[in-house]
Formats: sequence, structure tokens, C-alpha cells
Amino acid sequence: MSSSQRPHPFPPGTPLSEHYTVEGLVRLAEGRMFYLANDDRPDRPRRFCWDCGNDDTPRAAERCVACGASMDTRTFLVSVRWNPDGFQAYADYFEKRIDHPGFAAPVDMFFQDAVLCSVTLWHGEGLLLDEASPLPIQQVLDMGQRATGILAYLHHHGVTLASLSPTNFLIQDGERIVLYDPEIREVQTDKPAEGDRSSDVAMLGDLLRRFVAIEALDLHALLARCAAGDFESPFAFGRELETLIRAKLSETVPLSAGMTDVGLARTLNEDNWGWSRLAEGIDLFVVADGMGGHDSGEVASEMAVETLCRESKAAVNGDPNTPAERVEQIFDTSFQAGNNGIKRYSEQLGNDMGTTLVAAVVLQNKLAFVANVGDSRAYLVRQEMLHQISRDHSLVAKMVEQGRITEEEARVHPHSNILLRTVGTDYDVDIDIFNLELEPGDRILLCSDGLWGEVEDAEIEAILNHYPNDPRTACRELVRAAHHGGGKDNVTVLIVGVPEAEA
Repeated sequence: MSSSQRPHPFPPGTPLSEHYTVEGLVRLAEGRMFYLANDDRPDRPRRFCWDCGNDDTPRAAERCVACGASMDTRTFLVSVRWNPDGFQAYADYFEKRIDHPGFAAPVDMFFQDAVLCSVTLWHGEGLLLDEASPLPIQQVLDMGQRATGILAYLHHHGVTLASLSPTNFLIQDGERIVLYDPEIREVQTDKPAEGDRSSDVAMLGDLLRRFVAIEALDLHALLARCAAGDFESPFAFGRELETLIRAKLSETVPLSAGMTDVGLARTLNEDNWGWSRLAEGIDLFVVADGMGGHDSGEVASEMAVETLCRESKAAVNGDPNTPAERVEQIFDTSFQAGNNGIKRYSEQLGNDMGTTLVAAVVLQNKLAFVANVGDSRAYLVRQEMLHQISRDHSLVAKMVEQGRITEEEARVHPHSNILLRTVGTDYDVDIDIFNLELEPGDRILLCSDGLWGEVEDAEIEAILNHYPNDPRTACRELVRAAHHGGGKDNVTVLIVGVPEAEA
């Protein structure tokens, strides 16, 4: 099986290995499928005891014949991965039987139908994958503290990670975040080299900063250092985290939230998003939808987001009094820097990569500059009415403008994926920039076509209006609506809120 080809899901009732029966598919993710399963196997006359390992208890017995433990049916979370490149490393890791308080340890591992299944006891935990950003600051700090502890423990046992993402964490009791089902790079006899330990810590920092509110500048600064590789070990990073934990950073009610998801048909998420405080009262928000396949589309979208944020922040240089005209110029120049950087990189590699890009700079909650290239969109919600701000640079959008087809026909047109303008395809791309005077209570929605291509504007409007003061839940519900619409593409949503007028 190809590493990029997701296998057909196991139907409910499918027997797995010797002990399990599939209850249902819980979640599709990049490189993973998650199932709930139980140990009720009526096809077998005897049952396995998870407390003592005895497998000789008659099916009808209420307690284990060896240790007396209850034989009530247990529920499990089963992670299924299909890329064979990581199978041996994970099997080596499982054989170590590593356990730690900050880790949801697997109780079983087996191969079935050319996939690797990892089994963990399930007590109602949620997937971090289902959470929108930002998380409460203290929750991020607690997650970081737990993760540094388990990283150090893994390193002590010779284990290093290949990657770290929201798929690798569970949420217990709605609050406590623990490591789960890691991607293993290598298992060795000795402790890993310093560079390998530093790499794992950097991946943790990069993941954590995705869940930090735009206002939490001290935490963002620490995690940026971590992601850049400034800490040689989990212990070194943990000491810095302790400093912020003791400082008891103040919490704010988030006005903005973001979330990205691979969808139901794709196996690779080429979308990306980000936010950055350029100066007090000047905030930047970005969504990109990459094109070009593995090692291309996701690289282009990441480069676009990071370049736009980095260049804009450097040019504003923390000055809250930067004039609006200067901010717009910086925005335009930074957008172009992202485009030209991707173009140069793609030429060096000799491949075609590109991305859509939609972004907004908000000044003092009174003015916004919205820019786009491609068909990722920006909407405004004002007084519960949804309005599209950006214009799609696509063939079907042009056909609608010319009156050749209707908007309804455009949604199902066979050439709806043809873009006339993208970031990274040519040098010095034409950028549309819109000026928007903001009012209290306004919200800006930035999204990839994985949302608006699956969900009608009226439903997007209804969801946003149902959660006017809860952008995190609104993001989750918009992603869920995209799944219900078919989930044929990656979907990314970013909601930017303007405070209500003070009474």
C-alpha cells in the first residue's frame, strides 16, 4: 500500500486481532485513522484479563478466574497508521513498554491488513486534533510541562520522535493534555545525541505556539526561541517554562480563533495559517492553501505564512504609532516577499509549487487591510450578515463576473479548481488589497476553499451567528460543517473578532 493512500476504514463490528471489535471510526487525520473498539468478542469462548494477562476466563464469567478482576467490557482507542516507513521504529518503541504519568501508554500493538494498530485504554478522552486555537494559557503551559517530562523520559530510554502534531495528544477530563501515540524516528540503546534531543524540543515548541493566543507575547517569544532550536534538552526548556508558570500569566477571553483540518478525502494537509502581533494594536492574520503535492504544497503554504508574518513584524518593528498608509505598504511588500521567496525556492528545486493566500491586518480594531491571491476567501460578519470581502482569482469566478454561469453553477463546475493567480507561480504577483473600516462587534473570517466549497454562505453565516462570542467553538463547528458537506479538501478557518462597544 502506498504511504499516501489511506486504506478503506474498518466497518463497525470488524474483529481486530484476538481481543477487539470495532465500534466505529472516530476521526480521520493526516497519516492516521482513529477508532473506538471494545473487547467483546462473542466469537471466542474465553476472555482476556487486562489486569493479570490471563486468557482462560469463560465468556459468561463476571470475574477473572486468576486474579478476580472484573470482566466488564472495556473500551479502547485504536490508532491505525499505514506508512510502512515508521512501522519498525514504532514496534521497537512498543517493545520498550515505556510508561509515564504524562503519557497515555499503548497496551497492545498488532498488524492487520497491512496497517499498524496501536491500542490504548479509552476513558472518554478527547483528541487535541479536535480543538481550535487558542487554548487557555495555563493549559498550554501545563501541556508543555508534561510534554517536556515525557520527552526527557523517552530520551532516557533512547527514543526520539519523527514528528509532533495535535494527533499525538489526548485531553483527559476536558483539561489535562497528555502525550499519545507518538511518531517514532529511532529507538537506540544509548541516550540520543544532543542534536536529536534539541530537535524533539523544537518540534514541541513549534506545536505549542500554534495554540497560544495572539496577545500572549511572553509565551510566544519563549516558544519561538524553542522552535528555533535554542534549547538543547527538555530540561533546559522546562526550566524556562517554570518561570512563566510561576509568573501566572493573565488570561484573556479570546476574540480570535483558528483551526485547520485534513478533511475526509485527503491524506496530506497542505493548508496553513498563522497570526502575529506586529505592535500593540496592530495584528496580522493569515490563511494559505498550498498546491503541488507532498513536499511542495504544504511547504509553499508554510513559507507564505511564515514570510508574511516575519517580514511584517520586522518592518513594523513594534511601533504602535505606525501610520495606516505605512502599514498597508508593509503589508503589500511582505506579501510580495512571500510570493517571490516561494518562486525562487521552487526554481531551485525544479518543481511547481504555489499557494493561495488571504490575510488581514487589523489596526486598533478600527481599520483592516485585507489582501488575497487565489481563492482562499475573506468574509465580514456585520450585524449578523455575512459579506464576501475578497475576490476569487479563479476561472469560474471570472465566468460568473462575465455572466456566463451563475454562482450556483460555479460551485459544481468541472473547472472550479482552476486558478488564474497564485502565490509563488510568477514573480511580482498582482495582489488585491481591500480597505475596511471596522465597527464594534464585527468579525472577519479567513478561510480556504475547503470551507466555502463545501458549506453554503448561508450556513456559514448561521454558524457564526450561533457562536458570536465563542470563536473557538465556531471554528470547530465550521470544520464539522465542511466534513458534513463532503470534506473533499483540507479546510482552514480563522475568525478575527472586534470588541463590542463598551456600555
